[in-house]
Amino acid sequence: MSSQPKKSQSKKNTLKPYQNPSLSVERRVADLLARMTMEEKVAQLGSRLPFIMDWREWMRYTLEEKIARICAVSPDDAIGVGVGQLSVFLRDLPPKTAAAKANEFQHYARENTRLGIPPIIHDEGLHGLVCNDATSFPQAIALASSWHPELLEEVATAIGKEARARGIRQLLSPTINIARDPRCGRTEETYGEDPYLASRMAVAFVRGVQSQGVVTTPKHYAANFVGDGGRDSYAVHFSERLLREVYFPAFEASVREGGALSIMAAYNSLDGVPCSCNRWLLTEVLRDEWGFEGYVVSDYDSVIHILTKHAAAADKQQVAKKAVEAGLEVELPQTDCYGEPLLQGLEQGAISGEAVDEAVRRVLAIKFRLGLFDEPFVDEEQAEVSCNTPDHRRLALQMAREGIVLLKNDGATLPLAKDIKSIAVIGPQADEPRLGGYTWKGYAQGRIVTPLQGIQERAGDAEVHFAPGCAITGDSEDGFAEALQAAHQSEVALLFVGNSGQTEGEQRDRADLDLPGVQGELIEQVAATGVPTIVVLVNGSAVTMLGWIDQVGAVIEAWYPGEAGGTAIAEVLFGDTNPSGKLPITFPRTVGQLPLYYNYKPSGRIYDYVDLTGKPLFPFGHGLSYTTFTYRNLHIRLEQKKTVKVSLEVENTGALAGDEVVQLYIHDVVASVARPVKELKGFRRISLQPHEVQEVTFEIPVQQLGLYDASMQYTVEPGKFEIMVGSSSEDIRLTGQLEIK
Repeated sequence: MSSQPKKSQSKKNTLKPYQNPSLSVERRVADLLARMTMEEKVAQLGSRLPFIMDWREWMRYTLEEKIARICAVSPDDAIGVGVGQLSVFLRDLPPKTAAAKANEFQHYARENTRLGIPPIIHDEGLHGLVCNDATSFPQAIALASSWHPELLEEVATAIGKEARARGIRQLLSPTINIARDPRCGRTEETYGEDPYLASRMAVAFVRGVQSQGVVTTPKHYAANFVGDGGRDSYAVHFSERLLREVYFPAFEASVREGGALSIMAAYNSLDGVPCSCNRWLLTEVLRDEWGFEGYVVSDYDSVIHILTKHAAAADKQQVAKKAVEAGLEVELPQTDCYGEPLLQGLEQGAISGEAVDEAVRRVLAIKFRLGLFDEPFVDEEQAEVSCNTPDHRRLALQMAREGIVLLKNDGATLPLAKDIKSIAVIGPQADEPRLGGYTWKGYAQGRIVTPLQGIQERAGDAEVHFAPGCAITGDSEDGFAEALQAAHQSEVALLFVGNSGQTEGEQRDRADLDLPGVQGELIEQVAATGVPTIVVLVNGSAVTMLGWIDQVGAVIEAWYPGEAGGTAIAEVLFGDTNPSGKLPITFPRTVGQLPLYYNYKPSGRIYDYVDLTGKPLFPFGHGLSYTTFTYRNLHIRLEQKKTVKVSLEVENTGALAGDEVVQLYIHDVVASVARPVKELKGFRRISLQPHEVQEVTFEIPVQQLGLYDASMQYTVEPGKFEIMVGSSSEDIRLTGQLEIK
């Protein structure tokens, strides 16, 4: 591409309409678009990694080498005549240095390109900004386990603040794919299996981040984690009904309620059409139906995958045509098909100039809405004090507390006795800072509180005997003897086991959900000592545990609990925090049951196998407490034919204060099409002191009880609905009926 002349001093002193902040966004966009050359337009649909090299080579550099190389990058090389996006290049820089580098690039774009169009710098923020010294919150699956969207919105606001402070104005988050098959390695990134829960958490995240002037990017649109065999990004062959009932709602809520300003197209194909060039998805549903006003970005390299993976185009120009005309605006992470191939297609008349203009208009509109044309710079000193603040660390601890799920607690094994004198802490997860995928890799030792550290800080005078026992993977039992000795010396054995980035995560799908390596054997041998044994899982998805669960007294799902996770785990073990998390996914007994989820439709046959029950090990919504809750006095009424009002009383009938997540499910008794046996339609987290009673009220819009009929039209049909309220999808405490006439 040829270079464009730089702005002269006289031109800088002339205020053009697009430079006038008092004008509307629409007028500014129209004025700027009319001034742009074809080359400048195409540049706005592209992106650049300011350091160009193989990722594997990059990861071999030390942190100091990375910082030095990034700081040496020239804006001229990265921006040229202009660029739509700059990809993930600030993450290894300390906050102040990152802010200074962002300012350098924005200054160059403003002063040294013909039209002064600012780039958007993006990064990841799934459960914390993936950057040097950012706060690491619990992994997304743990955020969902809190069933607390209000707290998640606070967390997301903190993530947005830390991004904005560095000059990062778009996050490629949240991941809102529905996780119906936990074999997918990226289950940890999701909000679980239920469309309603995922929708509430998605809206909370989008609102929190975007309140800070940072664009969110709900991903991966659509149905990305449920390919055959539970494999990420495999081809999906779903009916429109299934998409609309299960896989679309969180995206629709992100757009309609959250106001998401970007969406990421997925890698997979949908009924044979790659999502990155699927006009039905990207234009007809997303824009025409839902009213989406932002821009669509590709998953990294998903545009070129139309050619190299899906083989659905003959060359890069054809790829560019298919994608841009379908409604995909920005190619990430580097400009490939949206560079020369797109430009040549425009010049030859093979690609629609109208489609390109519309794509550029959408990109520019968001840049104006963000204020990037008027004030693209950030306060470098403020960046230093805005990241990992005391308030953000407190939020990380609170979210870790609320996301921990007590799966099993036979005979009140937990909490630990106040006068306990000795504790064995065993397992490969006990003293490792496990944070989950999409976490910055350079945190210094000691920044993350491990379970062992949390227990040592809380144990007081009790002796703590630590032995790793084994590794996450591998078949070596060399450490078993030391672990068994630690157990024999102690009143209780705490085993910390699970997964890591080696065994799950992106491009780490699993065929077996048992604990990897010899961790299961370690649990069995420790339990065989007769010492009361408690298992704490540190992982990102469901685990099958038939080989050992009956031998242990208690099981805790801690997930990847973030930087304060060790403290939160210790608080739960010692009873300082009463566990209150609820599972956002179903835990199967064995992989042979998969996919297994609570909101299935009626079977034409039986639900069980000849050799196993069809029931899960732990159902969706499950989570125990150290106290007990009684539900009573259910009342259901329809108000003005618009709102279903459901009220009940919940009493804490135990001796300890605790939180309960009250869950409301419905079942359409008779419908024109088959409906799920139950569907989550409301939930409420409440806090109760011993013997305290609280009235819980749900107000459900009647429209929420609708369905897609045989003609795929959304409608609310008259008839009876069963209303079920309980502590999990299987632990239903109260039922009643509602009739809509």
